[in-house]
Amino acid sequence: MNVIPKQRFVQKYHLKALGGLLLFILLIWWSARVTEVDFGLFFVNFDQFLALLQKMSHPDWQYLSLVIAPLVETIKMALIGTSIGTLLAIPFSVLAARNIINNDFARGLIRLILNLIRTLPDLMLAALFVAIVGIGSLAGVLTLAVFSFGMIAKLFYEAIETIDDGPLEALQAAGATKMQMIHFAVLPQVFNHFISYFLYTFEINVRASTVLGYLGAGGIGVYLQRSLSQFAYDQTAVIILGILAVVLVIDGISNTLRERLL
Repeated sequence: MNVIPKQRFVQKYHLKALGGLLLFILLIWWSARVTEVDFGLFFVNFDQFLALLQKMSHPDWQYLSLVIAPLVETIKMALIGTSIGTLLAIPFSVLAARNIINNDFARGLIRLILNLIRTLPDLMLAALFVAIVGIGSLAGVLTLAVFSFGMIAKLFYEAIETIDDGPLEALQAAGATKMQMIHFAVLPQVFNHFISYFLYTFEINVRASTVLGYLGAGGIGVYLQRSLSQFAYDQTAVIILGILAVVLVIDGISNTLRERLL
């Protein structure tokens, strides 16, 4: 008795999946046509890509001694920027959480500010801070701090909204203040998530600080831009390998810490 309805359900599911796939392919085709993307051009000029790889296949290891200092500077920029952004994000995330702040207008205003900050591209922030404080690592730190603030604040208030409301209601019934409720009921439940989000943002900032150097925001990106502009691809290879090593180490450490925390 249930065989026919089940077959109809499977057929209906397959038709929906096929329709979704066709719609996705249509959107890809339409987007490529509107943006004038020519995928065949990549294969036509693939020999240029191989020629570039060949030039980079012989790294200038003597250049490694000059790369270590800016790599360390890049890590410091990412660490300081992430730390500043995190400290600023904590109070804003509390104010944006629905289960902490009952005032819809105040909470909506805070979220609007956070959305505006996340809208600003990293490169535009870097160009702005370079114009304000000049070329150097300070511009990179400020850029990463603003980026981290917008990103971490959203992750934090979403984590706060998923906590168990039982401790909050118990403290509220006992006459606790908002600060006491946050200290004893909210932070203990989300502390591990906060550390995990901090490490995740730190990883992103290490990669982002490489690109920011193109605009004079300090770090290894300055040397990368210089080597590419001088067509010194043997030096570029050393820089890329150095960045890869740093990213792998940081990624491994942060993944280990997140697994132990969660």
